[in-house]
Amino acid sequence: MTKDDATQTVAGQPVQPAFQASEPAQAGNPMVALVLAVLLAGAAGLIAYRFEGDAPVWLLGGAAVFSFCGLLALIGWIGGVVHFSRKSRQIVFLEGVLNGLSDPAVVIDLRGRVVFANGRYVGLSSSAERARMVGVENLYAGYPEVSELVYRLAQTGKEGKAGREDFKLAAGSAAPGARAETPSWHSIFVEPVVHDGRQTHTMWRIVDNTDARISQETAFEKLQDIIRYLDEAPAGFFSATSSGAVEYMNVTLAEWLGFDLIEAASGAVQVSQFTPAESAKLLSRVTAKPGETFADLFDMDVIAQDGRSIPVRVLHSVEFDEDGAAGASRSLVLKQQIGSRSVQSSGLAELKLRRFFNNAPIGIAEVDDTGRIQSSNTALATTVGPVASDTNIISLVDEPSRTAVKDAITAARQGKRVPPQDVKFGSGGEQAGRSGQIFFSRMDDAGDDPASVIVYTVDTTEHKTLELQFAQSQKMQAVGQLAGGVAHDFNNMLTAIIGFSDLLLAKHRPTDPSFQDIMNIKQNANRAANLVRQLLAFSRRQTLRPEVLSLTDTLSDLGNLLNRLLGEKVELEITHGRDLGLVKVDVNQFEQVVMNLAVNARDAMPGGGRLAIRTSNLAEDEAAKVDPSLMPAGEYVLCEVSDTGTGMEKDVLDKIYEPFFSTKEVGKGTGLGLATVYGIVKQTGGFIFCDSELEKGTTFRIYLPRHYMTAEDVAHEKESERKEVKPADLTGEGTVLLVEDEDAVRAFASRALASRGYNVLEADSGVSALAVIEEHGGDKIDLVISDVVMPEMDGPSLLKELRKREMSSNVIFISGYAEDAFAKNLDENEKFSFLPKPFSLKQLAGAVKEAMKG
Repeated sequence: MTKDDATQTVAGQPVQPAFQASEPAQAGNPMVALVLAVLLAGAAGLIAYRFEGDAPVWLLGGAAVFSFCGLLALIGWIGGVVHFSRKSRQIVFLEGVLNGLSDPAVVIDLRGRVVFANGRYVGLSSSAERARMVGVENLYAGYPEVSELVYRLAQTGKEGKAGREDFKLAAGSAAPGARAETPSWHSIFVEPVVHDGRQTHTMWRIVDNTDARISQETAFEKLQDIIRYLDEAPAGFFSATSSGAVEYMNVTLAEWLGFDLIEAASGAVQVSQFTPAESAKLLSRVTAKPGETFADLFDMDVIAQDGRSIPVRVLHSVEFDEDGAAGASRSLVLKQQIGSRSVQSSGLAELKLRRFFNNAPIGIAEVDDTGRIQSSNTALATTVGPVASDTNIISLVDEPSRTAVKDAITAARQGKRVPPQDVKFGSGGEQAGRSGQIFFSRMDDAGDDPASVIVYTVDTTEHKTLELQFAQSQKMQAVGQLAGGVAHDFNNMLTAIIGFSDLLLAKHRPTDPSFQDIMNIKQNANRAANLVRQLLAFSRRQTLRPEVLSLTDTLSDLGNLLNRLLGEKVELEITHGRDLGLVKVDVNQFEQVVMNLAVNARDAMPGGGRLAIRTSNLAEDEAAKVDPSLMPAGEYVLCEVSDTGTGMEKDVLDKIYEPFFSTKEVGKGTGLGLATVYGIVKQTGGFIFCDSELEKGTTFRIYLPRHYMTAEDVAHEKESERKEVKPADLTGEGTVLLVEDEDAVRAFASRALASRGYNVLEADSGVSALAVIEEHGGDKIDLVISDVVMPEMDGPSLLKELRKREMSSNVIFISGYAEDAFAKNLDENEKFSFLPKPFSLKQLAGAVKEAMKG
């Protein structure tokens, strides 16, 4: 019998010997080795006996060789016996394992031949009436519902991978494993068998999942029944995540509220959609110790989709994990029928009282003599933060207020009148640091129970904030008015000083002894004018000349000046944003803003450091996150100025924009730098915010509205380019009416214009100007120069009177206030020129020359 013809019987079925492909070819047969050893030993003994010591050497050598070979054959026989004994034990062990499986299992070699099948597979194969033992592929051949997936599994097994396929057999199917009266569900598994790092066989298993599937379907049906009972219960029920998203809502509650059940189950509904804001906060802010469950009753209203308010009682339960994180809530909702006969009069009164209690706009709590909360309403959690069942009201306020609150509870319980306590809530979360007032009153219980104390909490944060803002705005407005008024008067005086200095300089040569003295007077007057401009910037009454520009160009031009300003110890780093948007600002004023911030940064870095200026675009959605209460959403261009200096404390940070506030030594600062910056940014229509941290540095963020070029901007740009070419000759001719109530300013301007060839008519008020016009005739006046603020009749009123008299003369307004301060009092299409005070002789002559040409 050859090896290929050898067979083995397993469970009555002949199959190939298990794993024969892995047997080494040289293992041999132990019986052959034994016979060979005996023959060789006998041959050696025969030689020794025949010659009895007279044998030739070569014959004795041959006998010795035969003896040694016989010994080797004997050793081989012993090894073979041990090897086959061990192999037999392995085969028996593997047969035991596979036969012990509760599912049909079969092992095939790489050629698809069956090398082992356990008893359950043999039984499954017998039911298929196969003539011989076959693998799973052939077992299900001819059954389309299975054969395709078995083929896929076979390919997976050949690739040395494990796989699984699930399938269903109809009731009465002829396929192996099918059931006669019910459908059956099965899984087929394939796994490679690896020996010495290479695949030698493949094992298949067929698992019948029918009973487990039936159990699952039965359990599912029971679960559906339970859900149906819950859905159709006469009470509402919902479950929500800690963020307030509803995960489940039963049919009853969905019908009460008018929600679509599919929408309610999709997670798209929030608890806040059907509960008032205060109630939603109350349900979401409950607390308990880690690992415990919060459970309590709340009387509140729920809001239906049509706006109806439905009074309900909610049994609210939330589990907290070991880390103290809140899990999903489970809430049973019972409708309270106030008008129902089932509610007795006493119950009706109690229900109404509970509704009043829970819907009160202030926090109310009943506390014992130690301050422990016995019961509370919805608004309390909104005012003071999350309230657990054993919370003490004293622990919900900040440390400095706790003694006063404790004493107030004791006094109120004794029947004493207790004034309200101003406190800061310090329980953490959103309420930490908010301001409030707490009121106390005694409540006597019926019977012998000790009196308790009713606590009323009112959130006064917004009220306090408004008070502070109003006081600050009043102070800033008063200082601004004062600064503006002082600046106006100063501008008149400075105009006269600068003007008369120009007149004197025109009559003196640089070599004259008085020339330098006059120059010093003018230079100091210009320094004073700069200080006045800062006052006007703070009061937002300065004259701005906005133009459309890119901050990239402006900062590049300013770089060299900033480097000289900062000195060698401070490194300047300018980062330009890509595709930076345009802004509409007064370039000189913006440069003043950057320089003021740079000077402050330099002073905050006495030992040196880095000043970084960065620009970028800010989209509308990003701008909405900055500070919605102060800065409206829109497109902005952001300019950040950051230093690595000493930083500022919070109390200093709150005062930095106040005028005359300075942290520098006396004589080293006016206290107007940041006030000026704030005024310029606000007058430009922008916003400025500051972040600072001690020993780390300060960052100012300036948000300027992004500007898009219009046809008007293009025309204005061309006009500005034309005007940039100043006329070299400032002389002219024509009649000019000069209206100015300040004698010194009028005298200087009159002499300056007369020296340039103009015929000047003077008036000290608007009324006087009209008299002059009547005297000389309006058609003979080529230009009117008028102050804005004058007694009896101001400049804008004078212009209106001139237009009523059909005078078409050009008008130049001169003022120490901003152009915007009076332009709104003129007709929309009225054209005029503006010359801010203080001005020099050259500026006055140039403005008149330009107006005469127009």
